Amino acid sequence: MRGRRGRPRRRPEALHADRGYDHDKYRKQVRTLGVTPVIARRGTEHGSGPGVHCWVVEQGFALLHWLRRLRIRWEIRDDLHEAFLSLACSIICWRRLRNLAFCQEF
Repeated sequence: MRGRRGRPRRRPEALHADRGYDHDKYRKQVRTLGVTPVIARRGTEHGSGPGVHCWVVEQGFALLHWLRRLRIRWEIRDDLHEAFLSLACSIICWRRLRNLAFCQEF
């Protein structure tokens, strides 16, 4: 018997979250799904939680918000907004690769 199309879905092994989700209720909900919660504790020193993993996503959003056209959506059509988003991601990747290549020359 055939199942659903596509790759079989798998649950992640761990869920990383910041101090805003530090509550036993959320930890219990995640554990019932069979996922290990990695949630930073309130009142602890910064750098003790999962900031290494979350920072990458937050930095990506910050880089996209540098571009004014994406910060406030002016386009009515979805395809135009998605085109500008793709262009912005390309520019960000190109700048990052250019800086990486420049640093490796020295």
